Amino acid sequence: MRTDWVAHLVLCLGVALFALPLWLVLAGSTQPSAAIARGELSLVPDLGGLGVYADVLRAGGRNDTPVWRMLLVSFGMAMCIAVGKIVISVLSAYAIAFFRWPFRGLAFGVIFLTLMLPVEVRIIPTYSVMAGLGLINTFTGLTLPLIASATATLLFRQVFLAVPDELIEAARMDGAGPLRFLRDILLPVSAANLAALFVILFVYGWNQYLWPLLVATDPSLDTVVIGIVKMIGTETQAEWNKVMATAVLALLPPVAVVLLMQRWFVKGLAESDK
Repeated sequence: MRTDWVAHLVLCLGVALFALPLWLVLAGSTQPSAAIARGELSLVPDLGGLGVYADVLRAGGRNDTPVWRMLLVSFGMAMCIAVGKIVISVLSAYAIAFFRWPFRGLAFGVIFLTLMLPVEVRIIPTYSVMAGLGLINTFTGLTLPLIASATATLLFRQVFLAVPDELIEAARMDGAGPLRFLRDILLPVSAANLAALFVILFVYGWNQYLWPLLVATDPSLDTVVIGIVKMIGTETQAEWNKVMATAVLALLPPVAVVLLMQRWFVKGLAESDK
């Protein structure tokens, strides 16, 4: 009984540590920017200041790009990255796990080696390739280099290798071809893993900063993360209530995705541990 009490206390402290900064941002977004700059931030939101959300949605900060457009670009980028990574990873893992072809082991080793190369190491040659293809300042340039994932390929390979041989033989005797086997057997079996990975990859794509900063200098392609940084500018000139309001709006889509897919997310993580 005492163990349960201690566990609940630790959980409550953890929630407080995570929730307090978010509450400060939410409360600060409704207060005058000058008061925030003076350090007079109140913990009580001013309901009369909620109009700042409509203001930033219509017209953003220093570059006058509306926040609704930044959110749309971020959402499109996150969706393309998440769906693209899943599709490519499923197909590549399927080919490695179930097909026999020359240099299959070498291909898997190369995919595994890419895990040791951080994004910062690959950023310059990737930018050079995008520039050569004429994809700078395009939505395709924002998303294309980020839709391959060695981690997701390894995850799906392990899931596919865990499929019982009896199920494979039954599908073969039923006359199922490769595409039908993938569609009717493997994808339903790995549905929880797909959902969990989608949540992780969506948040990963939403939070991208370095690559959009380099490849897209056109304000119309600013993601909301880039937009927040541009809105700050210099600390003495920042409209802090608008910055905080934009930060709150930027939190809503990933939080909504996590909440909507929470059951599948937890189930996918639990199955991945087995």
